[in-house]
Amino acid sequence: MIYKIEDLQEIAKKVIASAQTKTIWIFDGEMGAGKTTLIKAICKELGVLATVQSPTFSIVNEYITDKRKTIYHFDFYRLKNEIEALDFGVEEYFDSGNICLLEWADKIELLLPEDCFKIKISLNEGLTRKIELD
Repeated sequence: MIYKIEDLQEIAKKVIASAQTKTIWIFDGEMGAGKTTLIKAICKELGVLATVQSPTFSIVNEYITDKRKTIYHFDFYRLKNEIEALDFGVEEYFDSGNICLLEWADKIELLLPEDCFKIKISLNEGLTRKIELD
């Protein structure tokens, strides 16, 4: 799918519907591709009331929806290795049954569950993005 920023909420709805029952969502794309922007739109659609921002320094942010569901948002960019993720209990988050939104998941590739929902975002010409769902 190709989209512009003004289509973002509709794209977020399609992403949510495509995820079905999967709880680990991997957002793949280069720096500036729009991973965090899409995550903000998805969180809005899921009913998150708080401000959604990248957890670059905290590594994980926790959001509560209007239905009292918990969503975890990870940014693994700053991790040096997978041991750091194990040290803060990443597997417990994954096993929680809550939706986990992951940026830079390639940094912890060996720790990822098999059944992840993958969202690949690429920049196109003309300020559009291409999104592929798997």
